[in-house]
Amino acid sequence: MSMSSRRRLVTALSRGVPDRLPVTTHHLMPYFLDRYMGGMSYQECFEHFDMDPITWVVPHRPDTSKGEYYDPNQGAPGFLESRRIWSDSWRVEAEPIAAQQFTTVRYHFITPRGELSMVIQSNDYTSWVTEHLIKNRRDIDLIGEYVTAPKCDVVAVNQVSDAYGATGIVRGHICCFDVFGQPGTWQDACCLAGTQELIIATYDDPEWVHAFLRILQARKKVFVQSLKGACYDVLELGGGSASTTVISPKLFEKFVAPYDRELIALAHEAGQRISYHTCGGMMPILEMVAGMGPDAMETFTPPGMGGDVDLAAAKRRIGDRVCMIGGFDQGHYLAGCTPEETRAAVRRCFEAAGAGGSYILCPSDHFFDADPELVMAFADEARKCTYSS
Repeated sequence: MSMSSRRRLVTALSRGVPDRLPVTTHHLMPYFLDRYMGGMSYQECFEHFDMDPITWVVPHRPDTSKGEYYDPNQGAPGFLESRRIWSDSWRVEAEPIAAQQFTTVRYHFITPRGELSMVIQSNDYTSWVTEHLIKNRRDIDLIGEYVTAPKCDVVAVNQVSDAYGATGIVRGHICCFDVFGQPGTWQDACCLAGTQELIIATYDDPEWVHAFLRILQARKKVFVQSLKGACYDVLELGGGSASTTVISPKLFEKFVAPYDRELIALAHEAGQRISYHTCGGMMPILEMVAGMGPDAMETFTPPGMGGDVDLAAAKRRIGDRVCMIGGFDQGHYLAGCTPEETRAAVRRCFEAAGAGGSYILCPSDHFFDADPELVMAFADEARKCTYSS
């Protein structure tokens, strides 16, 4: 019998064999929904294409016993953000900067012993850092002493899970730094200090890098340990700054794996599944990432999208240890080709990674521009990839 979308996705995440190939996408980007889908909501888009739906929810709560409270001036949280947690010793204030080509905001992080700041620019597609928060080595001391550590609002997560039911799965991510960050420890640090600067520091001052990573990891530990009882189906950890198109396997082993491995173990103690996200090169570190103990790995970015993944080889090497999510070349097969070419690309992914289940077809990370006809072909062909009973 046909499975519900939730059961299908959870079966794959649990390294089982579902009724057919699960097909979904990562975050649906507002740009795509507004430009190509007439302003559909996320869930309307999943229904339109008959994909297996995902809903994302990452509600934070303050620890009032420690004098924490919600940022009263935040407005709508940004991408990968939740409601910011303030204390009398940690506040974030936004200062719009006029007369710029892009929307530009300086964020001031105010503490009793000084102020840090960073500048973020945005366009219709995305946001990026133009001035990093960490400008000298001593800046991390202010974070270490004063930064708040958000906790999961378990009640809010479970309300979403109850309402979503069998519709699909509930995803979240490990908390990121305020304003702009990533779920993984190293990846968060890259957002704050700059990727190039942090790589150089691993050679010039490795102990400082470890001290910085421990500060960020401690904050994430508080969040992870608060997840007990939250009805998530899977939470994301990681990010692209630890892919092998950015850092070497040696740096991954020394500065990434130890910190995120510990977070994964704590998440399992809290009853949660973890998907480790590595958009970019993965092949040299496949076994290393799998050895960190995640339940799933993503995004298996193919060479055509700037990665290095041979999906069939990856399946042979780690397919019996984790659920694999991704592998589809959205740049070449969701735009600028025929529906037949899109369908053939889906079949190649299924033939490479689908055997024995434990595989979820998904674009290798976000897409902004895509032909809805090709997205329809992508989803329709995946639904035809079935497993014998």
